Amino acid sequence: MDLHLTDKTAFISGSTMGIGYATAEALVREGVTVILNGRSEAGVKKAVNRLKLAAPNGKISGISADFGKIEEINHLLNKLPRLDILVNNVGIFSAQSFFQTPDEDWQRQFEVNVMSGVRLCRKILPQMLAQNAGRIIFISSECATLVPEDLLAYSTSKTTLLALSRGLAQLTKGTAVTVNSVIPGSTLTEGAENFLAELAER
Repeated sequence: MDLHLTDKTAFISGSTMGIGYATAEALVREGVTVILNGRSEAGVKKAVNRLKLAAPNGKISGISADFGKIEEINHLLNKLPRLDILVNNVGIFSAQSFFQTPDEDWQRQFEVNVMSGVRLCRKILPQMLAQNAGRIIFISSECATLVPEDLLAYSTSKTTLLALSRGLAQLTKGTAVTVNSVIPGSTLTEGAENFLAELAER
């Protein structure tokens, strides 16, 4: 399928595995120059090499940054080139009772899951509006509407992404820039497999 994306440039946050990596692979096969992202340099390098094996002719690079650390976020924002596609995918979660989830867990999940997209869009959206072209995608979750009782912090952060993307979309009226959310259902990613294994042990 030709989606007419050749020579576009995309950044996908949290893309060394799971949905983010699968998105990167699909885009690179469409001729998109793809920039991967993960928390560690080693993890990013491994994902870049894996994707180059899958798509030998692809234009692939990576930038490591932990979206829970502001100095790493600033470094990432300064290194990003002009983008045609931004996929806000990075996300973390912890399964806990509402009564046992401390403020720190709520704050970290909002910092990574929500503020990552806020900061990236604050940098990239003005560029897209200036060039009158661009696509921004937020990867939310079915947990945004089907809220598990042990994932309240995560679910609330993913619901917030729906409001954020809707609000940003209103800033693009009259332009060729779009902002949308995708709400995946349960997906057997590496992270999900680890979560289920830990849940089974408990």
